[in-house]
Amino acid sequence: MIIRKGKISELDNIMKMYKSCVSGMIKNGIDQWDETYPDNKTIFEDLDNQSYYVVEEKKEIIGGINIDQNQDKTYLDINWEDKTNSFLVVHRLAVKEEFWNKKIGKDLMLFAENIVIKKGLNSIRLDTYSNNPKAMEFYRRLGYRKLGSINLKPNKNEYYCFEKIIT
Repeated sequence: MIIRKGKISELDNIMKMYKSCVSGMIKNGIDQWDETYPDNKTIFEDLDNQSYYVVEEKKEIIGGINIDQNQDKTYLDINWEDKTNSFLVVHRLAVKEEFWNKKIGKDLMLFAENIVIKKGLNSIRLDTYSNNPKAMEFYRRLGYRKLGSINLKPNKNEYYCFEKIIT
């Protein structure tokens, strides 16, 4: 298994990975994502910005994550512990359903934390859907603290914001 920057030429395979992940979420009663999101346009932009990473195993893309410094404007309402603005934001972490519970999500988050260290930054910020208890527990186990909630999308429940101070 390797983690590396994704390529625009891999967009179709990345979207297949998301389709699998979304299908698994829906089967588990988690309505965070659906057929409209994550979408090709968003992932294309992540790839074009060179901020999207894939997990590849035996030439198959089985996971992905976007890591950048772009935060939704609603993040400004959160009382973040890191006041230095030296952070990265994790978006769209996903793993192909058949590879769930194999520590791939954890490996991606540790990879993101390593980028924070290499860049001399301080923390990671992210949000996850309030109706996704698996994700909330996942981030808590990795040492992330829930600091507040935001409303990101119409017709969806609130999202919880998490942060971890890395350095």
